[in-house]
Amino acid sequence: MFQIEWPLVLLALPLPFLVYAAIPARALQRQAALCVPMIDDFQLGSSTVDEARPRRWQQWLSLLVWILLVFAASRPQWLGESIALPVSGRDLMLAVDLSDSMRTADFKIKNQQVNRLQATKQVASQFIEHRHGDRIGLILFGTQAYLQAPLTFDSKTVNRLLQESAIGLAGERTAIGDAIGLAIKRLDLESDNSRVLVLMTDGANTAGEVTPLKAAQLAAQRGLKIYTIGIGADEEIKLTWFGLRRANPSAQLDEETLREIASLSGGRYFRARDTRELAQIYDILDELEPLPRDSENLRPIQALFVWPLALALLLAAVLVVPRLGSRL
Repeated sequence: MFQIEWPLVLLALPLPFLVYAAIPARALQRQAALCVPMIDDFQLGSSTVDEARPRRWQQWLSLLVWILLVFAASRPQWLGESIALPVSGRDLMLAVDLSDSMRTADFKIKNQQVNRLQATKQVASQFIEHRHGDRIGLILFGTQAYLQAPLTFDSKTVNRLLQESAIGLAGERTAIGDAIGLAIKRLDLESDNSRVLVLMTDGANTAGEVTPLKAAQLAAQRGLKIYTIGIGADEEIKLTWFGLRRANPSAQLDEETLREIASLSGGRYFRARDTRELAQIYDILDELEPLPRDSENLRPIQALFVWPLALALLLAAVLVVPRLGSRL
């Protein structure tokens, strides 16, 4: 279907006729004479006037250029067939920990040792790509919590912002309560649908103005379901130069608080010791029942102004180039 976005621009089409009618013919001839730089050209014989006067085909071509320019300025468009968007009615916010402890390299991707944030990025990236019909938002938190991306269907942008995040960007400590509070605020402002927060962290709450449990209670009152993910490998025994030594890279992980946060809000706690366990959240979130919601349709729009604009420039060149050649 063809449409013009700015039809009022077409009112400018008769403007050349109005200008021509408003300026007397003598004024036009006088102006043309005064513009000639050489004194010999001031002779207004019949041959000179005829040469200065544009030919009929040039007048019609100039008029066509004007029509094409006005038509291009009116923004002609072609509307494609209506496409139904997959809409689940679910709004999902990701909260990712960027504190200093996320530097710990106790995960493996393709037999290569990586830190916790790198593993989180890879699994969360796959998770975002599978969220067809969901609106996705992103919160990054450390000492403070920041909204990196509001709720949107543009999962590619959310994914890119996640990949661009870096450890220490939000501070070196961990404000879990503030991250939950920010999610509650944004989801209250932007959402009337099924609301879910996925919170990924490897530590305990060491910063912020709101305690995690108080924030979880408030989330439960607002109907926000929280899924918490504790990131970090289990305790292991390592052989060193001084004999066997126990190492627990997840000693700072407060699993008890994360379990209680999930329990208070009706969610679930996950323990992610490796990327396989970290990916289990896919199956749980797919089991969520979306709220009924009216389907949304999208009609792709193709701009057509380029064609009349290009044709106008081409015809204008046909008018101008011969005159420039004769002067040279």
